[in-house]
Amino acid sequence: MRATTTLSVVLLAAAGIGHSVVAGLDADIARVDPFKDMKNRPRAGHGMNVLLVGTDGRDHITEAERRRYRLGGAPCHCTDTIMIVHISEDRERASVVSLPRDSYAETPPHTDQVTGKEHSGHPIKINSAYAEGGPQLTVRTVENMTHVKIDHYLEVDFTSFMKTVDVLGGVRICTAEPLKDRYTGLDLAPGAHTLMGGEALQYVRSRHTDASSDLGRMKRQQRFLAALVDRATSSGVLLNPLRFRDVTRAVLGSVRADRGFGTDELLDLGRAMRSFSPSSSEFTTVPIGRMGYMVKGLGSTLKWDTEKAQRLFRALRDDEPLAAAGARPRDGGAARVDVAPQQIRVQVENGTRTAGLGRRVDAALAATGFRTTRQPVSAADPSTRRTVVAYDPRWDRSAKSLATALPGSELRAVKGLGSTLKVIAGTDFHHVRKVRGAQVEQGEPSVVRGDEVGCS
Repeated sequence: MRATTTLSVVLLAAAGIGHSVVAGLDADIARVDPFKDMKNRPRAGHGMNVLLVGTDGRDHITEAERRRYRLGGAPCHCTDTIMIVHISEDRERASVVSLPRDSYAETPPHTDQVTGKEHSGHPIKINSAYAEGGPQLTVRTVENMTHVKIDHYLEVDFTSFMKTVDVLGGVRICTAEPLKDRYTGLDLAPGAHTLMGGEALQYVRSRHTDASSDLGRMKRQQRFLAALVDRATSSGVLLNPLRFRDVTRAVLGSVRADRGFGTDELLDLGRAMRSFSPSSSEFTTVPIGRMGYMVKGLGSTLKWDTEKAQRLFRALRDDEPLAAAGARPRDGGAARVDVAPQQIRVQVENGTRTAGLGRRVDAALAATGFRTTRQPVSAADPSTRRTVVAYDPRWDRSAKSLATALPGSELRAVKGLGSTLKVIAGTDFHHVRKVRGAQVEQGEPSVVRGDEVGCS
């Protein structure tokens, strides 16, 4: 999500500001060489592909900021966020694809950056490629999985993200539901909010507001990026050389980029994107085929839907809009819910004396897409008549989605229950209704434009 900072720097060149203003700015960017000695790379497509990564670097954040925004602890030296940003050849569209940090990946052969040990290809969570082999292994792993040739690499940390938002005067976001996360300290009431740097960092880092976890966080990151683009293009920054210079100077000291991305590239791209707006951007997340894919030594990972992911990345290579990657599946009578069942973890309890009811409910929920434990247990009270959906109040949106799949069930808030919701099957249980997430859907990329996710 801190990678949104770097994209904003690209967009801020859109006024066609002269070379004399920008010339000295790229000297502040720390350089890396992620493409050194790389062979057998994917063929180049049309347009430009930028790999944006956000790390958890926090070296220049004050102790007061660490306490206020809950940034304590040691950095993992891995990539919290990975996005492929495709700029179309005609410079009229930006397509952003988020790659979940826990995606199951297989690295190509490489040398471990820390130990110096030679590794053959092996399974890994995609965000750990950076810790093992730095930017180069990250680029190689992404290219290996997507077959999309990466043209430029840009890396941003906590500091540059906060500075960017502050120098722009804040970014306006909206939420229909209260957002609370005790890990990051995020606490937003429903409505519109103008977030400054630290608050914005809490917003894009939060992954415990409900059971959607990292997938929900990526949706908020995409919303924030769209809002940041809107702020940058409507605040006058692009038309004021001095403000443009101040913004870029404030953030470039914390940015790392490949050696080929410099002043000329900024200006060339900027001149072509003078009319860029939120409606020119589109966002999606790589299609997920299996949640909670267990791998020995790695734990729970996300397995991509190979066929649908290939269609998505083919659209990037062919410079086509993401919506062209494939038609949405028919609903088949499924009820639309706010949180997709694939994001909701459920423990089933048999609240009756009917043998096998717990297994039947568990299997029916799993068939609908819910992440059940597959180990139903007996409830303490075997005389439950009405099926109950017990939930922690922080996961109320997920609870409503689950209750929709269980017609006639009772919602029961239980503080401290955690992210796993509980279904206590009662004697009234009849069937599980099919439901389908309105935003994050199993397998298919849910594509939205920037103007569709901002404040109305």
